[in-house]
Amino acid sequence: MNRVKIGELKFNEPCTIKGWLEKIRDSKYMMFLVVKDITGKIQVTIEKEKMPKLVEKLKGVIANSVVSVQGTALKSEYVKMGGMEFIPTDIEVLSVAEALPIMDDANIDNKLDYRWIDLRSDRNILIFKIQSCFTNAMREFLVKNDFTEIHTPKLIGAASESGADVFEVKYFDKKAYLAQSPQFYKQMAMAAGFERIFESGPVFRAEQSFTNRHSTEFSGFDLEFSYIDSVEDVMSLEEDLLIYALQKTKEQYGEVVKEVFGTEIIVPTKPFPRMKLCDVYKEIVKYGYVETEEDKLDLSTEAEKLVYKLAKDKFNHEFMFITDYPKDKRAFYHMRKNGIPQGYDLIWRGVEITTGAQREHRYEYLKQQADEKGLGEDVKFYLEFFKYGCPPHGGFGLGLDRITMLLLNIPTIKEVEFLFRGPNRITP
Repeated sequence: MNRVKIGELKFNEPCTIKGWLEKIRDSKYMMFLVVKDITGKIQVTIEKEKMPKLVEKLKGVIANSVVSVQGTALKSEYVKMGGMEFIPTDIEVLSVAEALPIMDDANIDNKLDYRWIDLRSDRNILIFKIQSCFTNAMREFLVKNDFTEIHTPKLIGAASESGADVFEVKYFDKKAYLAQSPQFYKQMAMAAGFERIFESGPVFRAEQSFTNRHSTEFSGFDLEFSYIDSVEDVMSLEEDLLIYALQKTKEQYGEVVKEVFGTEIIVPTKPFPRMKLCDVYKEIVKYGYVETEEDKLDLSTEAEKLVYKLAKDKFNHEFMFITDYPKDKRAFYHMRKNGIPQGYDLIWRGVEITTGAQREHRYEYLKQQADEKGLGEDVKFYLEFFKYGCPPHGGFGLGLDRITMLLLNIPTIKEVEFLFRGPNRITP
């Protein structure tokens, strides 16, 4: 008999359901099982006197075992789960579970030791359904707008953007590195005439960071496109992309996000506010922030949090583009105008989610900027991409895990990555 998913059951049609035993309640005359699969749950009701063979099969079986149940779904006004119960004719125990080594209230690091068990919860499965919806919406938007999906290598012969923060690996008789971004190959696609590309894949950062929003491996979503006039074109596309993805996610999961995570998916309006880095600091000192010399180069973590307050207070918006960073803190491949890198960071809910820019596509300028930072030899292969013609282009990258964390108001990135990787964690 073919399996029917629990969420697709119809009354009075014999079928087989398969799933986890979430609960077992054993009374004198009756046995009640709650069976769940990825689509829902149902109560399986066993009258002991009528079904002694089924009772015998379930001896010693505990919650979290996996079962296959043949039978029929019937209406029942006494059952809370959708007014439906499942009356079995046969049960097969597919896998017998042992007692779980962790409880729901265990701390996050203990849960990560047994992540495959932790992930079974309805809440955790929902996190990844929502992340999948958001990612698919971005992909859908880009495909509609003539972008091509590509897959770039993660083993590379030179550091992605600088000599720091990369994992070195042995590659036969040579050294190789795990890519800290697909940046160089996205731009190679522009030099190859692809015009509009995107990629979703793993990103590696060898940073000794122990914050709630950093990990050494995460899922990135990157894009690049040609024939832009300025960095404003890049920001405009990102606005459209995020509005589309948030709208689609709200339509499908808005109510359940409110119910389960206690937060609202807010679809932003266009344009997102923009402020220069120096102007941001002039504003947030009004909130009591004490500016330092370092702040002239970048946004501190505390400053990012205050940007959210500033965006809400000044513009009634959740997003803010920060522009006009000094060249010391921007990548060598950002185009410069009057010495100012043509790039930005996008802050959402007090956390940076994107770095984007118009790229320098002219070989001589790019080589000069690489030499300035002492990277000329390290990026020699990359510079070759621009010797034989390349259109003006730009792009950005998003961290899917960080976006999921912010979207659902979850306090740590450890909860939204399928398997977290950090300086102290490389297993399971």
